[in-house]
Amino acid sequence: MVHFMKNIKFSFYSLMLLGCVGSLVALNAQELHYLTADRMFDGERMLEGKAVIVQGNKIVSIVDKAAPIPQGAQVIAYRDATLLPGLIEGHAHLFLYPYNITDWDTQVLKETDALRTIRASVHARQTLLAGFTSVRDLGTEGAGYADVSLKKAILDKIIEGPRMLVAGRAIVSTGSYGPKGYDHDQKIMLGAEAADGNGLIQVVRDQIWQGADFIKIYADYRWGLMGEDQPTFTLDELKLIQEVTTSSGRVMVCHAKSKEAMRRAILAGAVTIEHGDFLDEETGKLMKEHGVIFMPTIAAVDKITQYRGWRKGIDADPENVIRKKKSFKAALASGVTIGMGGDVGVFPHGDNVMEMELMAEYGMPALEILKAATSVNAKAMNWQDKLGHIKAGYLADLVVVQGDPSKQIAQVRQVKMVMKDGVIYKKE
Repeated sequence: MVHFMKNIKFSFYSLMLLGCVGSLVALNAQELHYLTADRMFDGERMLEGKAVIVQGNKIVSIVDKAAPIPQGAQVIAYRDATLLPGLIEGHAHLFLYPYNITDWDTQVLKETDALRTIRASVHARQTLLAGFTSVRDLGTEGAGYADVSLKKAILDKIIEGPRMLVAGRAIVSTGSYGPKGYDHDQKIMLGAEAADGNGLIQVVRDQIWQGADFIKIYADYRWGLMGEDQPTFTLDELKLIQEVTTSSGRVMVCHAKSKEAMRRAILAGAVTIEHGDFLDEETGKLMKEHGVIFMPTIAAVDKITQYRGWRKGIDADPENVIRKKKSFKAALASGVTIGMGGDVGVFPHGDNVMEMELMAEYGMPALEILKAATSVNAKAMNWQDKLGHIKAGYLADLVVVQGDPSKQIAQVRQVKMVMKDGVIYKKE
């Protein structure tokens, strides 16, 4: 009987303890923060004399600093600093890492999916701590749908990382994509899934079923007679992909470098064009007319060229760098909406700001680059009603950087604080 009573007593106190823990969790979920810095970029404008009040995972209000600080709020204030919306990476490959360390073929063909996923989890944390609270991952390049699991591990708080949209395997046309140059008697695993014609319907639906948030298409690739970029899918094929994709509520995005591939992708309904190495003003205006967002991926070209021996700042610009500068200048002149996507993975994760620095080097004003990495990219991901701005009711993704990045974009590297979904992951 005594033993029985002891068990009842233990269970009672256990339930009380669990109840207290539950209350603490609920209280913590509604924790109040008061954040301020010398200036605040709200996704569109640079403002001064403002503070942001966060409760739980939402921005409650933006107030003047002169207003009273809410009772019980945790005050986070930085001097000579700027408060930004959480930055958004528009073109990432968390399952890749720089090719000067390990070449692409080796990563795709020899490294196990398990090893690549472990490495990707480290990349995810590096990305978050660099101030990028959201990422659009454009394909695992041979690791199947491991990105779907990585996304879930972050959502379930098993690991730290940015909010993710994932493409899974991505789609290529038969015979266009790599790895290449191997004996055809062997079955070589491709870096994306091949499909053609009416077979695209099943592949798109299967990728959606496997967990793809959007459908990524290689609208061209280096499969021309002389190894040049040429369109891979016909306009009708791209329209077919788009029809199936949009019927699920998802969007199609297209890797496209050549003018013809870009034209087909735009007319078929792509939401974003990735790379655009041969973009001219006419193509940029067509993008603008159809509301397509351009992700220039300047950093990928810059770094790959350096891996191949180009000594930037010493040697003359090679042809592909000259072409990239020309295409970006044409994009600016055409008025097309430009997002921020660097193809990170080609260069180190956590160094995402490199793309922003190159956008400035190529002629884009710093304030426009900040927009590209926040409000524009939020629109590209269809998150414009909850991310990319500092607004009441939006998710509490906030970053503080030293100095004023609207005058010198490199200041975005000086991250002092990172908050995602109301949780602080870094605070100096």
